[in-house]
Amino acid sequence: MNNEKGTRYAILAYSAWGLFPLYWKLLLHVPALEILLSRVFWSWIFYSILLIFYKAKANKNSSVIPEPIKVPWPQMKLILGASALLAFNWFIYIWAVNSNHIVETSLGYFINPLVNVALGVFIQKEILSKEKKIAISIAAFGVLILTLEAGRLPWIALSLAVTFGLYGLLKKRANVSGIKSGQIESFAMIIPVLLIQFFSHGSLVMFSGDLQSPELTWVYLILSGVVTGLPLIWFTEAARKLPLNVLGMFQYIAPTFQFLIGVAIFKEPVTSMKWLGFAVIWASLILITSTSLRKKKS
Repeated sequence: MNNEKGTRYAILAYSAWGLFPLYWKLLLHVPALEILLSRVFWSWIFYSILLIFYKAKANKNSSVIPEPIKVPWPQMKLILGASALLAFNWFIYIWAVNSNHIVETSLGYFINPLVNVALGVFIQKEILSKEKKIAISIAAFGVLILTLEAGRLPWIALSLAVTFGLYGLLKKRANVSGIKSGQIESFAMIIPVLLIQFFSHGSLVMFSGDLQSPELTWVYLILSGVVTGLPLIWFTEAARKLPLNVLGMFQYIAPTFQFLIGVAIFKEPVTSMKWLGFAVIWASLILITSTSLRKKKS
């Protein structure tokens, strides 16, 4: 039953993340840091409302004001670390999408399962099979091809892959419910992001510029809390219910959607060399997935 629920949550989370570029393009006129500030604040409001609702539902005779969140300090440290990683991941992703680097963001999430394998080896002390060693070598070659094609290291992709891989690891170790951990994470981000916004721009304005539809912009910024919060709740529940190697198989949903959106809708250029680099990385992912499926059946 846990696996079935975890599977549903994983499909919902990764499908939503795959469609994210379409949403952030609606806020193309808003600086990435201000979108991040709004996203963090309204996510916290969204999680707080959910906690109030579930507390009231659980005990109709009690006050609807939730009690302070009680999380043991070892788990709290993991959640706070996850919060820092997530803030960095969000900022890079929003900036990249609105700077026309959607294809490279998709590369980051294609690489992410390989980062999970590396974390399993170096952090969890898992034994790496021969097939996975080959797959990682193939993926490294693919990244090399993309580096040569771009004339630079694909830092956007690598930053997204590493930060989200570490985020997933910390969330799994913390093992706190999606709503509760989400509220802590978003609240922990608010003050640091506010300080960065203030010292870099001299104000705490949520969005700037001469906008034709400021009311609509506010609607999109407020809804960013729901758009952000729901997939993270789904992901956390999936991470709690599924082994990391199973969860990793669903990770291809999001970057596939992102890649198709970048190429088909926003017409980002993809050279033959870039196609080759992606093809090499896809080959490594196919090898890892097929290896995992064989082991599951045996």
